[in-house]
Amino acid sequence: MTSLGEKVLDLATRRGFLWQSFEIYGGVAGFYDLGPLGSLLKRNIVELWRKLFVKKHQEMVVEIETPVITPAVVFRASGHEEHFTDYAVQCTKCGRLYRADHLVQEALGIEAEGLTAEELSKLIRDHGIRCPACGGELGEVKKFLLLFTTHIGPYSPENLAYLRPEAAQGMFVNFKRVYELMRRKLPLGIAQVGRVARNEISPRQGPVRLREFTIMEIEFFYDPENPRADDYLQSLGSYRIRILTAEQRGRGEEKPIEVTPLEAYREGIVVSPWLSYWMAIASMFLELLGVPQSRMYFEEKMPSELAHYSKQTFDQIVLTDRFGKLEVSGHAYRHSYDLERHAKFSGADLYAIRQLAEPKEVKKLVVRVDKKRVLELFKDRARDVFRALASVSSEELANLVRSSTTPTISVGGVEIPRDVVKVEEAVERIHVEKFIPHVVEPSFGAERLLYIALEYAYSEDSDGRVVLRLPPYLAPIKAAVLPLLSREPMLSIAREVLKSLFEAGIESYLDASGSIGRRYARADEIGVPFAITIDHETLESRTVTIRDRDSRRQVRVPVDDVVRVLKLCVYEGRNLFELGYPPLNS
Repeated sequence: MTSLGEKVLDLATRRGFLWQSFEIYGGVAGFYDLGPLGSLLKRNIVELWRKLFVKKHQEMVVEIETPVITPAVVFRASGHEEHFTDYAVQCTKCGRLYRADHLVQEALGIEAEGLTAEELSKLIRDHGIRCPACGGELGEVKKFLLLFTTHIGPYSPENLAYLRPEAAQGMFVNFKRVYELMRRKLPLGIAQVGRVARNEISPRQGPVRLREFTIMEIEFFYDPENPRADDYLQSLGSYRIRILTAEQRGRGEEKPIEVTPLEAYREGIVVSPWLSYWMAIASMFLELLGVPQSRMYFEEKMPSELAHYSKQTFDQIVLTDRFGKLEVSGHAYRHSYDLERHAKFSGADLYAIRQLAEPKEVKKLVVRVDKKRVLELFKDRARDVFRALASVSSEELANLVRSSTTPTISVGGVEIPRDVVKVEEAVERIHVEKFIPHVVEPSFGAERLLYIALEYAYSEDSDGRVVLRLPPYLAPIKAAVLPLLSREPMLSIAREVLKSLFEAGIESYLDASGSIGRRYARADEIGVPFAITIDHETLESRTVTIRDRDSRRQVRVPVDDVVRVLKLCVYEGRNLFELGYPPLNS
């Protein structure tokens, strides 16, 4: 019996949502092309994400765009060169390469993520796990860098670069510039949608584990001493999210708890208030993609599973027919790790400014150089002395003076009388202080969400007809225009309706071939929510029928009202049958 997942992928390939890349050359694992319908569906998913995460939070979230090719030093600073790895194991007979933890997990049915190379090698040896393709013996497990390598300009070690595996670092290196543009206001979210690449060892999960895909991320910066999250958490009211904690996983429990985001933070289940808030928005987002709450939850990663930059991470899990538990987004509390690392490696000032409630008195050293005496003592050589003094910081100069046991100090190879430099202690009242913001990150893969939307929309009616019940705002094509007969004057009116829909920006098509029932079925199968039929009555009254995909019921609407009705139903969520137009019998 064909599974739901197989039916979904068959439909997706047959009707032009997606197919394997480089198909005429046999295809390459980990790469998929999006066809006409897939491109439209993905665009609608991305725009829905923008609506919830960016447009509804414009007071604090802005969007930028940064390059895919990134100098190696950026990923050296971020820790990816060292840590962005998986464990690989190779067949000694046929040479095939496998991701070791996935191989162990499939063979033994245990959770293998987070195990070391030595632990994975031992499990493979002890349980006699062999190559799934040829039955050959497997070698030792080794680390494999998942970054795609390239060079900027002519080949040389200095020009080493990587294709970014995430969009995050582009937001981190631009933090200070965007922070200044936003008039130094926190919290501040920097969003980015773009292509990323990961050199996966052996991707075998079709369109959900890709070597190149579109990522949708926000790096959300805030002051840990004053997060300013309470109003946002309270605005969610009684909305609840489902969480499977690391503690529960450690006890072998599988049933998530249900809490409000505010409760999750106050009870210490989620350590950052903003992490809890964006998890709730992510849950709402998945519901709008068609996934019910009962089929998703957030799974907290165990300490051994955490990425090098994370203090706490939750994977948003959706239950699927084809892939079982599928991670569709990651929610990480990256605290101050990334900005601290980039400040250290680049020397840049990546601090934010905190206004103090009460001014602080701070003792500081004031270093003064007696310039008149330098001119008197060194005459023509005074310029060299001033240059030497300017080459060291005030703190270094003060230390030289204080530690010297002789009448002179050596600065930049120049001997200078110690008493030329006066070091005094002063008290300064400060009203602001510098700090490194903390960061939470919601991150989504668009192609995984596309598959999720298709699987949860797929249905078969009692008569065997396939209906893709995508929400109207998500459907790639909003309306099919169907002249009952493929001749004039019905064709002219159909083209008139189609043109008005095009001009309104409503994705539509005209289908004049085959029986009307067959045309309805073709539209249902690709998720078209509304079918506009031009019939004999249209010629007399200039009215058309609009058919609802899911109920198959129809109303009769004047031609001049079609665009208005479609806008109300698609973009404002209005019910076709509550707009006052006369219904037809099914």
